[in-house]
Amino acid sequence: MYWWGNGCRHVFRAILTFIEGTKMKRIALVTGGTRGIGAAISSALQHEGYTVAATYFRDDEAAKNFSCDTGISTYKWSVSDYDSCVTGIKKVEEDLGTIDILVNNAGITRDAMFHKITFSQWKEVIDTNLNGVFNMTHPIWNGMRDRKFGRVINISSINGQKGQMGQVNYSAAKSGDIGFSKALAQEGAFKGITVNTICPGYIATDMVKAVPEKVRDAIISQIPVGRLGEASEIARCVIFLASEQAGFITGSTITANGGQYIV
Repeated sequence: MYWWGNGCRHVFRAILTFIEGTKMKRIALVTGGTRGIGAAISSALQHEGYTVAATYFRDDEAAKNFSCDTGISTYKWSVSDYDSCVTGIKKVEEDLGTIDILVNNAGITRDAMFHKITFSQWKEVIDTNLNGVFNMTHPIWNGMRDRKFGRVINISSINGQKGQMGQVNYSAAKSGDIGFSKALAQEGAFKGITVNTICPGYIATDMVKAVPEKVRDAIISQIPVGRLGEASEIARCVIFLASEQAGFITGSTITANGGQYIV
């Protein structure tokens, strides 16, 4: 009797292993996913077993190198254009399958003091950093509702929480991302879709590391932990929120800034 019970356990484990091995992989789409924080997110998701697609818009060479290094499929379109998003998403789903996880990471800056800012500078940032979140999420939303599963993770910023002089456009857009997430989370919750926001502080990307040393030191002096954040630390937040174990967390904002600004 004991042998039979033990044998049953072995058979059961073998069946579970088979089922696990044949389960369809979750598909994740990361905008701005070939450089900086986006590249770290794409790579971390791939490492966790997700099938990943990464979008980009400007730097063809960086995207080519990223794809060669990681094997992650890359797609080029501007998130600021709704029709391009619809077409691009359709192509990704034809190539890889329906999208389960969307990480809205793409963003730009066009910094200027308000008395000097142009409407073009305002509009470019709003179109990419705020409208882009709508443009990417809206075409995917009904599919997530139908499948009763989805993860939407929006990468905002510390400056969307506290504001930043010279970044009225950027701060407004990133603050809007937080409001978008809180409202949409309430619509998606009963359909198994979570919508959350991550607000990184100053992260050691190439852009931040390229600023003059004195400026960088001044930034670090304002961060209680005494250093810049790492892109991999933001990626780990994404991995958690994308997981099925995070299903009870929605409408939330993870503040990852080394204690620089505490909400």
